[in-house]
Amino acid sequence: MPRSIWSGAISFGLVTIPINVVPATEDHSVRFHQYHLRDMGRVRVRKYCEIEDREVPQEEIGKGYEISRDQVVAVLDEELRELPLPTARAIEIVAFVPAESIDPIRVGEGYYLQASGTVAAKPYALLRKALERASRVAVAKFAWHGRERLGLLRVREEAIVLHAMRWPDEIRDAGALSPGEVRLSDDEIAEAEHLIERMTREGLEGPDFVDHYTEALEQVIEAKREGHAPPEAPEPEAGAGAVLDLMTALRESVAQAKASRGEGAEAEVHELPAKTAAGKTAKKAPAGKAAAGKTTAGKTAKKATKKTTKKAAAEKTAAKKTARRPRSA
Repeated sequence: MPRSIWSGAISFGLVTIPINVVPATEDHSVRFHQYHLRDMGRVRVRKYCEIEDREVPQEEIGKGYEISRDQVVAVLDEELRELPLPTARAIEIVAFVPAESIDPIRVGEGYYLQASGTVAAKPYALLRKALERASRVAVAKFAWHGRERLGLLRVREEAIVLHAMRWPDEIRDAGALSPGEVRLSDDEIAEAEHLIERMTREGLEGPDFVDHYTEALEQVIEAKREGHAPPEAPEPEAGAGAVLDLMTALRESVAQAKASRGEGAEAEVHELPAKTAAGKTAKKAPAGKAAAGKTTAGKTAKKATKKTTKKAAAEKTAAKKTARRPRSA
């Protein structure tokens, strides 16, 4: 488990739970440094003081707020930690809400909240169990990195997770991105729903959820380390070149989704009811006519069977007579 990045307490009502904050995620991306490509010398970013014209070590660097070009106010880390706010040292729960009421676009990075010491174990377990049974998440306020933020507390397995949240005014309006009014038929929507059903998974596991980009990048680095040419990218599959209408594209997508899940290569055929100009479903043929058609087909099949049987019997008799005749010398 990585080291704690913050320590404080969860506060709700008169209950206080001492906790440590631990990162809940890891970044496995391949990282690069900057190099001068002519001689592969490392290119570094150095911090210089504009007044003294010299490089400044990290311990001499702090935060400052520029009021004007001639006036800068220094703000120490200790002063930020001791801000006159209840959220400066505590994650203060302000409400409990259903999880589905939170727009995912507001939810950010996740952190595990770890009970700090034996005293915190019981109230920590109490909050976790209460959230679980109530099927609720907690909305809290906390102050990190020089600003007060909203947070979302939820249960994950045996731990409480804190997600940083954005304030409502930090979410941009998506109204301007709307494509406008689009006409869709009920058949198109139904086929899209069927494609969603075919592509629905119980969990995010399997070859479709593997970081293939990092794997390919590692292969390139290994090949160059050994002095080989990097592996070539596979040729893209040649398409048919035909422009498909939306309904055809949906049906072929359903067939591909079915094949990828090992359910057979043949696409499932969905017969759509024929519609009249008024949009109503065409009436079915009367039951009497359908029954008459079935009877006629049955009689025709019986006649064909009798003819086939008589022909086979005649051929069999002729074969026997031929076998009994004496061969000529």
